[in-house]
Amino acid sequence: MASKRICSQCLRLATPPTSTATTAARRSFHSSAVKQPVPPQSSARKLHSSVRQRRPQHVESLGTRTEPSLPYIPPSSSASRQQPPKEQTYLRADDLFHSFTSSPIPTIRQRAAVMRQNAYCPHPDHQPTHLPASPRTSSPATLPPAHVRHECSDCGVPVSCSEAHFADTYDQHLEICDLLRQINEDDHDLHSGRFFPEFEYPDASIEEAQINMQNWDTLLFTREFTAVNDERSMRQVTRLLTYPITIGSILHELSPYSIKRNGRLTSEGLRSLSALRYTLHPPRTGAGITIAGLRPNPPPVRLFILGARAESSLPREVWLQLSHLFPRVAFHLIFIGPEALANRPDDVAPPPTPGNLFSAVVEDRLGGQMKISTYATVFEALHEAQHFAPYDPYFDAFVLFHPGLGHPASSASWAPTLPILLDTKIPVICTGYTEFDMQRDIDWVKEQGGGEVDFLLEPGENRFRSLRWEVNDLDPGDVSAGNWGVWGFRGKRYEADRYEEKRGD
Repeated sequence: MASKRICSQCLRLATPPTSTATTAARRSFHSSAVKQPVPPQSSARKLHSSVRQRRPQHVESLGTRTEPSLPYIPPSSSASRQQPPKEQTYLRADDLFHSFTSSPIPTIRQRAAVMRQNAYCPHPDHQPTHLPASPRTSSPATLPPAHVRHECSDCGVPVSCSEAHFADTYDQHLEICDLLRQINEDDHDLHSGRFFPEFEYPDASIEEAQINMQNWDTLLFTREFTAVNDERSMRQVTRLLTYPITIGSILHELSPYSIKRNGRLTSEGLRSLSALRYTLHPPRTGAGITIAGLRPNPPPVRLFILGARAESSLPREVWLQLSHLFPRVAFHLIFIGPEALANRPDDVAPPPTPGNLFSAVVEDRLGGQMKISTYATVFEALHEAQHFAPYDPYFDAFVLFHPGLGHPASSASWAPTLPILLDTKIPVICTGYTEFDMQRDIDWVKEQGGGEVDFLLEPGENRFRSLRWEVNDLDPGDVSAGNWGVWGFRGKRYEADRYEEKRGD
């Protein structure tokens, strides 16, 4: 009779009336009991049913926007029991489009406020406030700059200062309107509260299982990722994986880039990458866990990621996917840049010590095959101190994600770094947001290199670019994709052959 699964009405019918004190006690018992629905009882489990523990009910039902009455609280979190539950908005899969200004997500509303305060109307009558992000030219302007205020009803992003100017530039806006709407829905999807199975990454595969690096679909399939059958989920997962997979697709022996026709790999690139692939794909040595299986291990492959920003704050499970592509070697990722710790508020640079002169944040507990070091300084200071010397073409490589080498705002900071990169004769892998951005960097390297540059990989679209598009909050008309293009270079190497004159008898 004390079961909580019996409702008050059934209990009243099953129990004969007694004294008033007993009735009052029973009423108080019923008022304090939690009424819960009776789950269906089944004697035998179905064939396809699972015995694993299900997620809480409020996580499964993502179609409502109201906070459930009984939120799930982990039993180990005692502090969370004392705090009232925070209100959270849940969006359905068919209810992801909302205006940025009136979005139900507070983070997106704050982003819209930033755009209204900093972005300017692209109408040609306004005087330009920055250099163009595309090769298009504009006519002379007479009106002063004005911030964006008018939102497009089709994409929900503020793009113009007024409805009149929006109508004048509507034809130009139509070129990116569909992409802006896609960006709008993808941003709301990240805050929808749904479960993200695409962010579950697999462990290392067996060495006999070959991977296929022709495109995203074949790579995710051969690496045994969770099946991604939705285009939006595919865009979300490639946004993060594009950083390690872009590096792996160039360095791997099964790389889609080759010296064949339209393979984009040059003869000099084959020479540089062959040295790295010799280290990344070593032969079996018969090593084991016994005394007889002890073998000397080679040093780790060092990847210097210069100008690190968002890539340094990626989840470490994402970077471990690079190690899973090369299971026999160890990696040492070195993030260098003044903004390397900008998106990592929990990581504070330690004070300098004799063993850590440059206050590096070191993470060396990443599965035993990867180590990550972060330096919040410029590369020139580390190079002058010979902190990483010597450089070995068999173990080292430089990576520059969206460096902006030729951008007027950042080219001056890269000017002292380029001669150092060319002098090391180490391959440098670069990416770009757009074709215009990538070509601008190539022209700057050619101009500053002075003929001392060998191109390793011809510029072109990256096969493992991010499938998700991003909008620049300071310029809503600037739409780009992470690591859209990729190319490579290094310092020119000169070969000297010894000439011996033939003497006659």
